[in-house]
Amino acid sequence: MTRPVRIGVQIQPQHADYAAIRDAVRRAEGLGVDVIFNWDHFYPLTGDPDGQHFEAWTLLAAWAEQTTRAELGVLVTCNSYRNPELLADMARTVDHISGGRVILGIGSGWFEKDYLEYGYDFGSPGGRLDALAEALPRIEARLGKLNPAPVRDIPVLIGGGGEKKTLRLVARHADIWHSFSDPETLQRKRGILAEHCAAQGRDVGEIEVSVGVRDVEAASALHDAGATLFTVGVSGPDYDLGPLEKVLAWRDTL
Repeated sequence: MTRPVRIGVQIQPQHADYAAIRDAVRRAEGLGVDVIFNWDHFYPLTGDPDGQHFEAWTLLAAWAEQTTRAELGVLVTCNSYRNPELLADMARTVDHISGGRVILGIGSGWFEKDYLEYGYDFGSPGGRLDALAEALPRIEARLGKLNPAPVRDIPVLIGGGGEKKTLRLVARHADIWHSFSDPETLQRKRGILAEHCAAQGRDVGEIEVSVGVRDVEAASALHDAGATLFTVGVSGPDYDLGPLEKVLAWRDTL
């Protein structure tokens, strides 16, 4: 299937007052962005490691009230931080607040400081992936039991590039795969994902390929490699949307 190019922005909830974050969301939707993401951390990833920071899903609920058109999601929720049934209920609730615009982005987690400071067991990469594999069916089952049900079948985005475990989970559970790859690596991993999809009896074309980009040159090269959802990250305190505007203009030429 031929997918339209979509542009996301990741408004990183760090080094800024909430008023600045809210304004960045307003400006991004006004520019015509397709998806507005944040991230799921408890401390900044760049700049002052103990600088200002806000929690992801609480913000997403506020953004759901603030916005009217763009889809909303966490790029990505850390599976370790919330009970799977609770996460399903949170996503369903924000889906209703937004009128059916939530994407449930999820991954296995990696930022050790979050774990240690908030009392979660960091464990091993393999153990965290096994926990994600156990959580995804529980999330799906809970979404099927909730009253009221979600407004729509909430799209699931899985982030990561592990070829044996993560891509198998993508093939089994995801509507969107977010990859951290250069064009050559993306093409190769899309081939591996296709093999996992075949093993699941699924068409790999059902899965949207998502990547992070900084500029039009990177977006164009990754588009040639098969990506169609491109997300530009912006950080506080200023939330400069200039790079996003250029990528949106590129989208509109296609």
